[in-house]
Formats: sequence, C-alpha cells, structure tokens
Amino acid sequence: MHINDFDYELPLDLIAQKPADKRENSRLLVVHRDSGKVEHKHFYNILDYISQGDCLVLNNSKVLPARLFGVKSETGAKVEFLLIKRIEGDRWETMVKPGKRLKTGDRVDFACDFSAFIVGNGEDGTRIVDFEYKGIFLERLEELGSMPLPPYIERASELEDKDRYQTVYCKTEGSVAAPTAGLHFTEELLCKAKEKGIFIAYVTLHVGIGTFRPVSCEKIEEHHMHFEEYEISEESARIINETKREGGRIISVGTTSTRTLESAAIPFENGYTIATKDNMARETDIFIYPGYKFKIIDSLITNFHLPKSTLLMLISALYNREDIMRVYQIAVEEKYRFFSYGDAMLII
Repeated sequence: MHINDFDYELPLDLIAQKPADKRENSRLLVVHRDSGKVEHKHFYNILDYISQGDCLVLNNSKVLPARLFGVKSETGAKVEFLLIKRIEGDRWETMVKPGKRLKTGDRVDFACDFSAFIVGNGEDGTRIVDFEYKGIFLERLEELGSMPLPPYIERASELEDKDRYQTVYCKTEGSVAAPTAGLHFTEELLCKAKEKGIFIAYVTLHVGIGTFRPVSCEKIEEHHMHFEEYEISEESARIINETKREGGRIISVGTTSTRTLESAAIPFENGYTIATKDNMARETDIFIYPGYKFKIIDSLITNFHLPKSTLLMLISALYNREDIMRVYQIAVEEKYRFFSYGDAMLII
C-alpha cells in the first residue's frame, strides 16, 4: 500500500493544544463496523457501549518528565534533551537539540549537581549519555524535567501537564509519550465499569519515540518499527483469556495496548491466547496495517491520529482504510479535536 493512502487534510485549528476541561468531557465518536453507523457522544457515555463480561485493557505505563533544558558547560550554549530509553544504570539514549553542537566528551549541565556526559552516538542522530547527579535519579528528573509534549502542541509544558498528560491509573515509569486514549478515563468511570461487571486488565508498554516517527517509505510494507518493551502480568493474562473463553469482548484502550496484546498472542486450540507465564520484559516491533488479522482484540478506544502515521494504519486494519478515512472526514467536518489532547473514537 502507498503512504498517500493514509493522508488527509486537517485544519490546524483542530489540533488540540490543551486538554478538555474534564477528562470525561472529551467528545466520543462511536463507529459501528457492522453497519457503518456513526454516533456523536461524549466520553462519559463510553460505558453505554461496553457490556457486563467484557474486558477493558489499559496500558499503565507512566510518562517520564523526560525533557531537560541545560547548557553546554564549555560554551554556555543552550541545549535540549529528550530521554528516549534507559540503556542501563545512568546511561540513556537521548535526542538532543541542536545535535551538531554535542560530540563525544562534551558535558551538559542542568543544575549545579546534575549533569550529562556524551559518551557516543545512537541511532538516527541520538546520543548516548551518562548522567552524574546527587540524589535519586527519578526524583531529580521530576524536579528538573518537563513533560515531553509532542511538537504539534505549540506551547511550553506547564504544571497542569504533569497531571493531565498522565492516565489516572499510570504506575510503571518508562514512556516518553502518553498512551493518550487512556487520558479520558477517570477513577469514577473505572469504578462504574467494575460495578457494571466489566473486567479491567492492565498491561505495560513503554511508549518510545519510534511509535511516532514518520513513515519514510512510499510502500508502507517496507517500514520497520523500533522495539518497545512490554509486560503482561499473569493475572492480566488470566482475566483476558477467561473473558475470551466466556464470550466477552476484549476492548483495547489505545494502540499501545493493542500492540501489546497482539504481540503476546500465541496459538491455542482453534484460536489464540495470552501466555500466563514468562511475560516479563519482552520487546515488540510489531507493525499492524491493513491485511493484518487480529488475534486478541475485538474493539478499540483510540484518539485521532496524524496523517500517514503507523497509528492510523493500525486502526485501518481493524476497520478498513476506506471507511476509516470516511470517518476521519466526518470528524473534521464535525470539528472534533485531534491528536494527544484531542477527542476519542470507539470502534465496535
């Protein structure tokens, strides 16, 4: 398939720059795959479409305040870091800006007792850095770092973002971008889901920068995803498998939860299951695009994604490309808010 098959026109004023006043007040576009029917609701209506015995699967990865602003110690030049992935100990792979200014051996200071040394080059222009600091690294990062808002949010990160660019159920630190479909859930909504008899299962996939890197190949089949770490606990695997056995639907909250479940699927009898053991510290580079046959998930809650993105390709595999592009056109006409802080879509 050609990359232009996943392009669409989006007015810039529809790119959400701020979150909704309340998480659950985001709009919700409901897509019925069997009939093609589209409904316009709000996210607080989401449980109307989820039944007793269904299972919501949520990614509980926590976003690191991974953007750091410092100065090159030798010259005082301003430098920006975006931490991508911990390699081991205090060594990280990092995006740097401006990259040409930083070479192996250079030092960057973020505070009088928090510095980084460039020790090598990574992939795609990244740098490998060693941090030196006093205290506990994640506590210092919380003190000095800011949330890594995506570049289409054209403002600096604010204090509010440390709360609103996290899900209310985040737990395990490691992502450099939020699993944004989950941003709409509140603790009250999750409690109501449990009261209704809806199962909740948590998985962890640490969102890396590769998820959002543009597809540079004209033929999308030639694109390669970067590896991301994921984990599914034995308890979550049990809940998901029992839901499927009993005829309930697996409703994935976000493309990261989807990629996690589909990566962990193994053949079982006449279908697929999630292994209940040995789920620790796996990696996936799964790329889902039209033609893919889903093994675990039945429905998907997701935000609206960038043109030509791998995320748009994934949802086009769950429904189909032509209908997804039709739905996106409706969303534009109805002035839904797009991308990370935007509105949501339920594909059932």
